[in-house]
Amino acid sequence: MIDKINSRDKDLTVFYDGACRLCNREISFYKRQRGSVSVAWVDVTKAAEGDVFPGLSRDKALARFHVVDKSGALFSGGAAFSRMWLALPVFKPLGVLLQVWPFSLIFEWVYQRFLKFRPRLQEFFLTRDQTVNKKTD
Repeated sequence: MIDKINSRDKDLTVFYDGACRLCNREISFYKRQRGSVSVAWVDVTKAAEGDVFPGLSRDKALARFHVVDKSGALFSGGAAFSRMWLALPVFKPLGVLLQVWPFSLIFEWVYQRFLKFRPRLQEFFLTRDQTVNKKTD
């Protein structure tokens, strides 16, 4: 289980797949945003097998985006993104909007479709990075 010390003083804990190049790029972008210091960024690939948070297994955390707010409530998918965006001032209006029905439903639907294409996007970024590295060698 992820040590609670990581997120004790944070408003939000974001669980992400650190082995995914696409995910790393996106999380790196969010980490550079104002307000990101209030977020604990947890690379789930560095967690031990089993639960990374009560009710959240490592496998589930790697398959889908999850966050936990300060009260300990666990959010997944589109709802998790909207919670993260609420913590980042530049994205806060989007986070508020995506918590309102029907936008929340539409965003979750879009997120579920994205998950089907995620493996292809990961492969694209891996291939692209390998090509760029060959050119710089």
